[in-house]
Amino acid sequence: MAAEGWFWLWGWGRRCLGRPGLPGPGPGPTTLLFLLLLLGSVAADITDGNSEHLKREHSLIKPYQGVGSSSMPLWDFQGSTMLTSQYVRLTPDERSKEGSIWNHQPCFLKDWEMHVHFKVHGTGKKNLHGDGIALWYTRDRLVPGPVFGSKDNFHGLAIFLDTYPNDETTERVFPYISVMVNNGSLSYDHSKDGRWTELAGCTADFRNRDHDTFLAVRYSRGRLTVMTDLEDKNEWKNCIDITGVRLPTGYYFGASAGTGDLSDNHDIISMKVFQLMVEHTPDEENIDWTKIEPSVNFLKSPKAPPFLLPQTTMIPRGTSAAGPS
Repeated sequence: MAAEGWFWLWGWGRRCLGRPGLPGPGPGPTTLLFLLLLLGSVAADITDGNSEHLKREHSLIKPYQGVGSSSMPLWDFQGSTMLTSQYVRLTPDERSKEGSIWNHQPCFLKDWEMHVHFKVHGTGKKNLHGDGIALWYTRDRLVPGPVFGSKDNFHGLAIFLDTYPNDETTERVFPYISVMVNNGSLSYDHSKDGRWTELAGCTADFRNRDHDTFLAVRYSRGRLTVMTDLEDKNEWKNCIDITGVRLPTGYYFGASAGTGDLSDNHDIISMKVFQLMVEHTPDEENIDWTKIEPSVNFLKSPKAPPFLLPQTTMIPRGTSAAGPS
């Protein structure tokens, strides 16, 4: 178990070139044995991206079989979303567009990880583009609305990849990634870029890059971790890591984007969902996970500043992104 766990942790720190999510070459047997004796048993198992953990029914992969098809309705899309052989374009670089794509199957995994290959690009210059992409794990699907092309007052988890600062007084540097958990009672405030409901966030320069850009979201035993690979270094960088998050099973994965007076192309190349093999206690197994209310047990006062992680934090080879749970 310990050896298996080590290789999973190794894979999170470094992606295999040309194959997003896969680990690079691991340590030799002698080095591995020494490190295992030094570290003892690992506490958190993280998928290495191998196909045996890939949940194809929740994954969007080229050539996009089952997208909008009556014979294989795995994914549905709406609004301005356009399907091509190379990407799913949620919005073109045009004003006042909204589009989304949603998994047709509810996800009943208690512990999961999602790798997103995306691209945000356009002709607009600095601060003359918008608005960004939202990644969702929510109760409702295919409901258009004002939050990056999807509904407000949602139930579940949202990760916002925001490219435009609506709040002129903000000290945050955009593009900016943030997370929000909602039980339907909270409204996303666009004028403040969601600041009052943000749990954590980081600056992330993902727009108009001339190489591939990736984001990973991991949820396991109440811990939510968001990582990025934006520098073409085949290396995950720390963005968000928070505990105390409670999410139910039976929700849907999706992605949406919106433009207003400013615009960008918002493309999804792939969304890969992996099952994390995590052992739960008998009490946890007896819980009806579909009845859990989305919540966070350390939610701050709206007046408190958001918790920020330094953009320079990097995960070297052989180091766990999540650390011990």
